[in-house]
Amino acid sequence: MKKITSRRLFLQKSAIATTGVALLSSGLANALTTECPFAGYNPYIEEKTDLRISLFGKEIKVNGTLYDKSTGQPIQNATIEVWHLSQNSTKFRNRGQLKTNSSGDYNFISNFPNKPKDKAARVYFKVSHAGRTDFTELVLNNTGAHISAKHWETNQNLGKKLFPKTNMFLGDTQIEFNLSI
Repeated sequence: MKKITSRRLFLQKSAIATTGVALLSSGLANALTTECPFAGYNPYIEEKTDLRISLFGKEIKVNGTLYDKSTGQPIQNATIEVWHLSQNSTKFRNRGQLKTNSSGDYNFISNFPNKPKDKAARVYFKVSHAGRTDFTELVLNNTGAHISAKHWETNQNLGKKLFPKTNMFLGDTQIEFNLSI
C-alpha cells in the first residue's frame, strides 16, 4: 500500500526547510563579514591585480612586501584582500584579492579612492596566512600616503619599512606599503 503525503503536510515541511535555509544563509553571511572593522568588506572577491573600474581619472599603484612579525622574513603565498570607495561614489566597487609571490611581494593598480564623509580617502587591507588574519588601512591625501595609529602600533617590527613611500606624478600615485602578519 502506498503512503500518500498530504499537500498541506508537504507545503508545511517545505516552508520550514526554506525558512531554515534562509536564516542559515543570512547568519553565515553575517558571520563572514562582521569580523571586519572596516565598511565595504566582501569575502567573495575575485583574484586580480587591476582593481580599476574606469580607465579615466587619477590612479594609484601600490606595491609592498608582507613580512612575518616574529621572524621579519617575507611571507610567500599569503592572501591580501583590498577594497576602497570607488571614485565619485559611496559604493565599494574597487576590490580584489592578491597573492604574495615567492619574495613576499604584492602589487595592484586602482582608481584613486573616494573620500568618505569627513575623512581622508582610504584603502583597506585584509591579510591572511596560516590561520592568522589582520586588517589595516592606508590613508591617502594630497600630501601622500599615511598609516593609521593601529597600523603603527601593530607593525612596529617593520622598523624603517613601516612608513609608506609615495611618488606622485601627473595624476598617478605610486605607493610602497609594507605589511606584516
